[in-house]
Amino acid sequence: MPTTPVQDEDALKELIAAELSASRDRSLGLTTDVLATPELLTQVSPLMSPLVWDLAHIGNYEELWLLRAAAGGDPLRPEIDGLYDAFEHPRAERPKLPLLPPDEARAYIAEVRTRVLGTLEDVRFRPDNPLTAGGFVYGMVVQHEHQHDETMLATHQLRRDAALPDPDPAAAPADGGPGRDEVLVEAGPFVMGAEDDPWAYDNERPGHLVDLPAYYIDTVPVSAGAYLAFMAAGGYDDERWWDPAGWEWRCSSGRRAPGFWFREGVQWLRRRFGRVEPVPLDEPVQHVCWYEADAYARWAGRRLPTEAEWEKAARWDPAAGRSRRHPWGDDPPDATRANLGQRALRPAPAGAYPRGASAYGVRQLVGDVWEWTSSDFRGYPGFRSFPYKEYSEVFFGADYKVLRGGSWATHPLAARGTFRNWDYPIRRQIFAGFRCARDAA
Repeated sequence: MPTTPVQDEDALKELIAAELSASRDRSLGLTTDVLATPELLTQVSPLMSPLVWDLAHIGNYEELWLLRAAAGGDPLRPEIDGLYDAFEHPRAERPKLPLLPPDEARAYIAEVRTRVLGTLEDVRFRPDNPLTAGGFVYGMVVQHEHQHDETMLATHQLRRDAALPDPDPAAAPADGGPGRDEVLVEAGPFVMGAEDDPWAYDNERPGHLVDLPAYYIDTVPVSAGAYLAFMAAGGYDDERWWDPAGWEWRCSSGRRAPGFWFREGVQWLRRRFGRVEPVPLDEPVQHVCWYEADAYARWAGRRLPTEAEWEKAARWDPAAGRSRRHPWGDDPPDATRANLGQRALRPAPAGAYPRGASAYGVRQLVGDVWEWTSSDFRGYPGFRSFPYKEYSEVFFGADYKVLRGGSWATHPLAARGTFRNWDYPIRRQIFAGFRCARDAA
């Protein structure tokens, strides 16, 4: 999606139709195209839904917002609304619900899509209607589907067998690394948040000035090899490095390594989509929770960046005096700048993608791994919930930590520099890593 609204309504509708199609191809490729019925109905972890729930939920969300709200149409399957309401039924309870079986779920989402495309021609993107202005509600639904696709990839990772074809993409662009471990971000104000992006979510708004003191930030995410040094130094057994709640989690969980890692003799291995392989020491570490990231940073004599520090390093262009849409500028992501969109089922080596560097020379701020920040998830000054409180507002508070930047599984539409993710600090099934920062003074 361009930074400013598409002025030609027909062109915007063509874009929307293409993005709807692309997101659906991806959803089917993660569910009914690769799995048998029993696998779609199975809950692999209480943290995740059965994949067939995600599939029908995607269609029900689309029906609610594009058929009923945007087009003013009659409900297609109102009797299933409650089944696929994420707030009415926690994930652990969903296998017990009378869910649509896979064939019926696929037929339902296909019927919804047919009707959505049939009504799209008559929808007007009037600037005085915030739901449809700039195609917002359509962008919301497309991004919602891609976000569930990333959740479905996390479900696949929790499965024991390999169900997904492992692409073998060309080597990630590299030039030997940035040459510096950290860079200085000078003190001063910058514009944080979305200003004129028509598909940005409510929690990204409004754009506002934030004045930060000077700080240093890592030029690349923390690698698995660097994290292994923390483990070898006894980092998991030294309470000094852990937040009190994190130490309680470490002791009660018994964790001593990132998620999906295990040791055979002197070698550390990982399980990745059912495949067992040596831990690639040059990749950004992933499947670590906030407490693990925070403990590593303390051990290294550093800290996690705040959300504002992360965004300034990613978006602010001090020479131009403005915030960019992406670290490299306003051009959309491509395969030369970031590892996104499931092109590979893994992060690229730390230090890759020199063309994706920010104005400060910081790399891989978008793609590869979500990056934990030290910040709690809260609304920006002047925040207004839109179009429903359950997307953002109900999660505000100290229970959730903010993640930024997207992962290799994140679709480029949700990889803008203002996009905000959040989760509990104990979560490890997500494709999350981190980088460190420190005060300049």
